[in-house]
Amino acid sequence: MKRVLSIALLTLRAAMRYRLVMLLAVVVLALVVLVPLIIRDDGTARGFTQILLTYTLGVTTALLGLATLWLATGTLARDVEECQMQMVVVKPIARWQIWVGKWMGIMILNLILLGVAGGAIFGVLQWRASKLPPEQQAILRNEVLVARGSLKEPTPPWREIVEKVLEQQAQNPQFSTLDQRLFRQQIEEQVKARFQLVPPGYGRRWEIPLGIAKNRVKDKPLFLRVKFMAAGVTPVELEFNPRSYLATWQVGVPESPKTWRDQMTLAAGAFHEFAVPPNLFSDQGVLNIEFQNQNEETLLFDLTDGMEVLYREGGFTLNFVRGLGIIACWLALLAALGLAAGSFLSFPVASFVSLAALIVGLSSGTLAQVIEEGGISGVDHDTGQITHPLWIDQMVVFLFSCLLKIINLVQGFSPIDLLSTGRSVTWEQLGLALLQIVVLMGGLFAIIGITLFTRRELATAQGSA
Repeated sequence: MKRVLSIALLTLRAAMRYRLVMLLAVVVLALVVLVPLIIRDDGTARGFTQILLTYTLGVTTALLGLATLWLATGTLARDVEECQMQMVVVKPIARWQIWVGKWMGIMILNLILLGVAGGAIFGVLQWRASKLPPEQQAILRNEVLVARGSLKEPTPPWREIVEKVLEQQAQNPQFSTLDQRLFRQQIEEQVKARFQLVPPGYGRRWEIPLGIAKNRVKDKPLFLRVKFMAAGVTPVELEFNPRSYLATWQVGVPESPKTWRDQMTLAAGAFHEFAVPPNLFSDQGVLNIEFQNQNEETLLFDLTDGMEVLYREGGFTLNFVRGLGIIACWLALLAALGLAAGSFLSFPVASFVSLAALIVGLSSGTLAQVIEEGGISGVDHDTGQITHPLWIDQMVVFLFSCLLKIINLVQGFSPIDLLSTGRSVTWEQLGLALLQIVVLMGGLFAIIGITLFTRRELATAQGSA
């Protein structure tokens, strides 16, 4: 362990010689102070604080992530190219100890910088919040600077309904002549519309079980977070021509005094949060929410983010620390990725490979779209023929599916979004982040990097002189 710590200390000293620490600290602190002065918000304290958290944490993560890749790829590749590593490996120290020591040194540096940046962001938030009127401070404490749990309605069995419809349609002789992929998509949209669309004059009910949170939310207000779209109106049209709709809500046990009713005007295409009185759930711990559409247009509540119930779980400080912990897990993975590339490649090539891997990791939306569409083939409008053979689509879908599963192990954690919306970053999420990001993915890159570094012939490396 002493040898590993010695390598970690040498890595820190090398970073100091590059003046990386001071430069990053100054840049991050400057951005944390300057961003609140230049960002635009919706004019509310809640909107400003959410944007402030999103931008400051996002910029901090991006800067530290790029710096981690640069330092990790250079600390091995440059030491080999400049023949400094050859002087180290002849000493009584294993190469895996050198690799792990450099990773530890980079992570110690990341934790220091992340702690400084996190402390500055937290201080700016608290200072700005203290300058607000008491009513705005109450909003922040209840909706943003807080750790809130989330509850949703169980997912309707729309997939099972789709399969039954397809089984019935398969008995039709014309079924085999149809485009199977397109036909399935049409059936899925029709089935999902039964659960999502609310025509004029009709209503929609959500039955949300509170589960173990039943005792925790007793005598405490709940918050509904809703979003709907107007059928036939695109997001682009809403951006240039915002529209508001009348929303009538009823929350509580039907046909009983434990009921809250309200009518409000809400804009389509945006998230809205509003509080409801406490203790409106049934004795079985089920919260009933009813919406009545009294407009002339059909409204659509998405199954994923159309309706959500939020409740207070804890304070903001510990929640903020857990969020920084997940960001540290991301940086640990980037450090392992950079070191793995620098273990067998030159510094320029290692930097390019690391950035390419990072770009692929950020392209999960494109990968998911290709998988959903069943491949990369298009149709030639002149000939009407598919541009690629079927086996190419099958190979691409399989490859992209494997990549997406790996990427989702990392991207399934989003502390910045959770913190900016007042959501709870739980200990379970932090533990899963450590397991999936650091141990599983980081460990995989560590095994690859240590194996290649151990087998590398350092004597063949040429110095820069």
